[in-house]
Amino acid sequence: MSDISLEATPLIAQYLALKVQNPDCMLFFRVGDFYELFFEDAVDAARTIGLTLTKRGKHLGEDIPLAGVPVHAVDEYLAKLIQAGFRVAMAEQMEPAEEAKKRGYKSIVARDIVRIVTAGTLTEERLLTPNRPSRLCALAFAADSKTCAVACTDISTGQFVVRCVPADQAADLLVALQPAELLLPDVCNVNIDEVKALCAARTIQMAHYPTGQLQGAQANARIAAYYDVVDAQVFGTLTVVEAAAVASILYYIERTQKGLNVPLSPPQQASTSHNMLLDAATRANLEITQTLQGQFAGSLLHVVDETVTGAGARLLLDWVSQPTIHLPTIHARQNAVAFAIEHEKWRSAVRACLKAAPDIARALTRLSMERGGPRDMRAIAGALSIAAQIETLFARVECTDIALLQEILAVLKLLPMELIEHLNAALVDEPPLSPHDGGYIRAGFDAELDEIRSLRDHSTQIIAQMEANLRAQTTIRSLKIRHNNVLGYYIEVPSQFGDYLREDAQKRFILRQSLPNATRFSTAELAELDSKIASAGAQAIARESAIFAGLCAAIMEESAALKALHEALAQLDVLLNLAQVATILNWTRPRVDESLALHIDGGRHAVVERALKQANAGAFIANSLDLSPFGGAQTGQIALVTGPNMGGKSTFLRQNALIVLLAHIGSYVPATSAHIGVVDRIFSRVGASDDLARGRSTFMVEMVETAGILNQATAHSFVILDEIGRGTATWDGLSIAWAVLEHLHETNQCRTIFATHFHELTQLQSRLPRMQNLHVLVKEWGNSLVFLHQVAAGVADRSYGVHVAQKAGLPKVVVERARTLLKRLEKGMDRSTPANLLADLPLFAALEAAPAVEALAPWQSEIIGKLQALNPDELNPKAALELLYQLKGMVE
Repeated sequence: MSDISLEATPLIAQYLALKVQNPDCMLFFRVGDFYELFFEDAVDAARTIGLTLTKRGKHLGEDIPLAGVPVHAVDEYLAKLIQAGFRVAMAEQMEPAEEAKKRGYKSIVARDIVRIVTAGTLTEERLLTPNRPSRLCALAFAADSKTCAVACTDISTGQFVVRCVPADQAADLLVALQPAELLLPDVCNVNIDEVKALCAARTIQMAHYPTGQLQGAQANARIAAYYDVVDAQVFGTLTVVEAAAVASILYYIERTQKGLNVPLSPPQQASTSHNMLLDAATRANLEITQTLQGQFAGSLLHVVDETVTGAGARLLLDWVSQPTIHLPTIHARQNAVAFAIEHEKWRSAVRACLKAAPDIARALTRLSMERGGPRDMRAIAGALSIAAQIETLFARVECTDIALLQEILAVLKLLPMELIEHLNAALVDEPPLSPHDGGYIRAGFDAELDEIRSLRDHSTQIIAQMEANLRAQTTIRSLKIRHNNVLGYYIEVPSQFGDYLREDAQKRFILRQSLPNATRFSTAELAELDSKIASAGAQAIARESAIFAGLCAAIMEESAALKALHEALAQLDVLLNLAQVATILNWTRPRVDESLALHIDGGRHAVVERALKQANAGAFIANSLDLSPFGGAQTGQIALVTGPNMGGKSTFLRQNALIVLLAHIGSYVPATSAHIGVVDRIFSRVGASDDLARGRSTFMVEMVETAGILNQATAHSFVILDEIGRGTATWDGLSIAWAVLEHLHETNQCRTIFATHFHELTQLQSRLPRMQNLHVLVKEWGNSLVFLHQVAAGVADRSYGVHVAQKAGLPKVVVERARTLLKRLEKGMDRSTPANLLADLPLFAALEAAPAVEALAPWQSEIIGKLQALNPDELNPKAALELLYQLKGMVE
């Protein structure tokens, strides 16, 4: 960006001055009915969102690139730019053009930045995704570099939470929170490359805050000032690092919202001890909220999300992303889900009501920030009315022993009924989006507004009635009321009646103009009416605005009750949703307790089962698992699973992990029965991937993830591991897998499923008492392999890799060559000296020996043709014998 120069026009100089203040933002510069962009911003916007690029004058001898977007459609363009990673500074006109003209001919309209739009500070309905939160997070690190505080807010709803975690778990927590934007300290004593890599991979916007201004007493002072309290500690004893994280959020909001009050709830200290922390690898491998390809369809959340409200969908996302390990919470949710399953008609009726419920929290936030409109008020009124309907539905059932439903009902009983009546009386059924459009206050609500509207909409009829009244009073039948741009409304009579009106006893008529054939008068009443009619449109808007402000004040007085209602309806939606899913998919209630049990009968993979059903591809084959302690042991078992690729090992691993996760959100699970002791963490190392951007090979990624498991898993954890050690040399990989298995058994002592192709590991069952061997069943049919997708006790005899290669479509010559090599290797021939095997069997020996089809003799082709056309089931014994003699004759 060029420096501000004397060569710049006043408009461009003003633009450049604002741009210098916000160099990291794209500047939307209001000019009349458009936001205009200049210089590099215009070029970037044209390239990113397809604006037409033109030019406007010159600066420093060069053309000034120009692009623009209409004010009425700005949200559409903002959404695209934010999604592309830009921040946008909004420069508005701060005065009418008439005010600028008063300062002189060359004066321009004053402009200033009123807001900076970023991914984590969105509030507009058209910029938000209804079923996803829009979170702004901030990281702050303790002086010892070991502890990290993560502050998280959703400005659109006002939620604000802060929690402390070990610094090395910051990235895992951020994956769970899925922020749209992350604030990082400008000076950091901790290596945060992993966090930055996470932001880059997930397109999370990053910004920095000044660490030096937001520490210690300064942080507490900023918090106290924002909430207008004496001391920040009224919200709880915030640690130094927690206060720094909270203060950085408030600093950023003040900077981007330019002093506009954002109604954030006081920061709530959240304990991580009640939630299951899932690392990024586990979330990705289990495809909890999105598939490995980044799609929502095909994820666990996609299967369990039948919510009918945006708030419910956001809450379910939180439950799935951060499962609880707090037993009372799990049991309370299960009880509510069970009740909803048993009362299907009640559940359906409540869900039908919820489906029509607007998003209270987001509407409330917009109104409190003066960005809302009549539709937000109508949304709140609608939500309150629906909540009242739901309260009446609760009267149809007896749920006094269901704690969560009782808590929800208690909120419903405190509905502000007067506010419901007030809003319904004031607002039309379908109001406009903006309060500036007018027409949203219902007729009959305000007498003054009705009078103004009557003047605006029925002035012709009102003037005609006044004219008729004056004719009757004066007996002048030719009296007329007319209008022109000079006099406005006036009374006109023929000249011969002019003296009569001048001599009116009541002195009502005021002479305005004498013409040769007519005399024009006015009256105080007509003058007042003229003024009212002339300004009726503006007066109607002004009156509606005043009423709107009063309605806003009434809503804000009930903000606490409205937020509580928002949370109650969201929770009700999620609980009924889980009941709906359990009913549709035939899931069962798991027994969850403090034991180390993990016993699942007839378990199924929730996502795969749904995909098979939708494709009419047959039923999912259920499998059982028992890793519960036995023989007085205080730790769980390890299941070593062998069998071919495509046999279902990975599906078996994942389905059990997903069943455990579902049980910890209070959901029913896809199984015949399940007994699950509370799991503090689920760890998953499944699949192969690299991280080339960070210089990590597939095997290095595998080892890093495995190291994380071995260093963090406890006896209460559940671990699934697939093909450890397969990314390196055979003996290296076998040694690593062996050592990992022993470590899990002896040190971590956690419940584990370990899938492998290293059949040598199955012999460890004699040395590791808590280890059991499982295998997936297959059946050979000639050279083909039939996958039965069943898991049974015992050991697979081999891996059937050649059969899988054949199914994959490898050239026939390659498959035959592999079979030959496999047979000789299995006999132990020259196992220690592969070079001898290669010398004995040249690489392309099988290819050279294979005769080409065109080289076959005619009689050979004829025999092959007859055999290919043959259907043995249609031959009787006599016909078969005749065919055999015929073929024998052809060979001879």
